[in-house]
Amino acid sequence: MNGLIFAAGIGSRLKPWTDFHPKALVEVGNKPMLQRVIENMKKAGIENIIINIHHMADQIVDFVKSNDSFGINISFSDERDSLLDTGGAIVKASRLINNNDPVMIHNADIYTDLDLTTLIAAHNQSKADATLLTSRRESSRQLLADNDGYLCGWINHSTGETIPEHIDNSEALHQVSFNGIHIINQSVLEWLCKKAPGKAFPIIPQYIAMSRELRISTVIPRYDYTWVDIGKPASLEMARKIAQEL
Repeated sequence: MNGLIFAAGIGSRLKPWTDFHPKALVEVGNKPMLQRVIENMKKAGIENIIINIHHMADQIVDFVKSNDSFGINISFSDERDSLLDTGGAIVKASRLINNNDPVMIHNADIYTDLDLTTLIAAHNQSKADATLLTSRRESSRQLLADNDGYLCGWINHSTGETIPEHIDNSEALHQVSFNGIHIINQSVLEWLCKKAPGKAFPIIPQYIAMSRELRISTVIPRYDYTWVDIGKPASLEMARKIAQEL
């Protein structure tokens, strides 16, 4: 399996630290977040990883090289000219993949102790084209899934907006929150490269669009695990306290 780490973000909510550093290198438990994600992927058997870079890109490249690429094959998808959002980032990074293996995509700002092999096993067992890690946590924006866990749509609780626009948001559909880790097959990459609009675009609307043709599965692990999006100061401090207790 291949890996793709989203590390291009500007991290505006973590200013002033991110005025001088990339968000992916913020430390939790005296270890940069990027290192944590790389090591978790490596532990799950992933030895070919692509990292997309934009903000303070040189610092990320230097960090990886100074650690001898953590003993695996790491390459960089360079977005210094223009950020491509999550969907566009996947399309550009796909050009660096030279095999037909699935790709695990992981946001660099997700602090978790989830055993990634459980997500890989769920993906392989379901034979889905894409598998999205989800949870029941509260969020203003949530995915809508059917009783079998397959993606049907999306809802913004703050605005009432839905995708598709007239989806029946009844009790028959389950509301789950996306947790920033997903696995996609080559069928998804091919769909994105052919049908994605423009160069910069978010991935979630594309998942919903392709769900009419492909199997997009949402998965909630059956055991408890730590999960924190460290993109805000308060949640970053929460992750640091958790790390100190381990």
